[in-house]
Amino acid sequence: MKIKISGHILRGAAAMLLFLCMVVAFASAINLPNNPAKVPAPQNNTALGLKGHEGAASMAASAIRKDRTLTFADRVAYQRAIEEVYWRHRIWPKANAGSKPPLDKMMSQAEIEKKVEDYLRNSQALEDYWQRPITPDQLQAEMERMASHTKQPGVLGEIFAALGNDAFVIAECLARPVLAERLVTELYAHDQRFHGELKRRAEVELRTHRGVGQMKQTSGMYTEMEWIKSDSAEDGSSPADTKKIGGMKMKSSEWKESVEKLAREFGNAKTKDASAQIKTGVLSPLREDDG
Repeated sequence: MKIKISGHILRGAAAMLLFLCMVVAFASAINLPNNPAKVPAPQNNTALGLKGHEGAASMAASAIRKDRTLTFADRVAYQRAIEEVYWRHRIWPKANAGSKPPLDKMMSQAEIEKKVEDYLRNSQALEDYWQRPITPDQLQAEMERMASHTKQPGVLGEIFAALGNDAFVIAECLARPVLAERLVTELYAHDQRFHGELKRRAEVELRTHRGVGQMKQTSGMYTEMEWIKSDSAEDGSSPADTKKIGGMKMKSSEWKESVEKLAREFGNAKTKDASAQIKTGVLSPLREDDG
């Protein structure tokens, strides 16, 4: 048994371009020394094993607040150390000719420097655009999140060791890049300064193109998605319908949840049989999301 529902939902969401492409005028207050510093020895003499990640995270609060700074070259050196660990654990396909090359053959110095520039620029953007500079407490929380949620504790332990088991360095060179990117992405996605004009244009087009058939005439990207509930979804087989672009096979629980959500989109949330009452051939209100 197969049941199909087709609905048309107008989404008003900006394509998530890299924020760094837009923010190009940040001044960097970081000096560039001639020689990058070596990874320092652990200040607290803490050896981090598989169960020691939480220890490093708990050290962060006091360590981060110390009057320490890292030069750009320091950060690049630490970034290289991190990349070395990742590269060491990357599987080299047997089909590839020759043995696994060293990291230097796969990632240039400029690429490593670019990664550092990106997270520093993101950090500066949080302060300049949203007045939300990253705090020591946030860095500590991010370290704790990494330690408690990692699926590869051994690799994380190697990264900590590569950074000298130094809580300050770990916070700045491992936690900061991840945290800064996540915060910038979240704030940028919902900032009307960047998306207000897009929303206004979508609202105008929605008023002038009221029918489903007219959606292809708008300036946005038009796509269709077909939901399919099938008995075969329960046993894992794949009906031919889902092989076409825009087809999504659903199990009973997924189907029920999705149909109820669709009913709410079209104002039929209070009806008993949501799937039978969903309006077709009409548009939902404009909806904004992160995708």
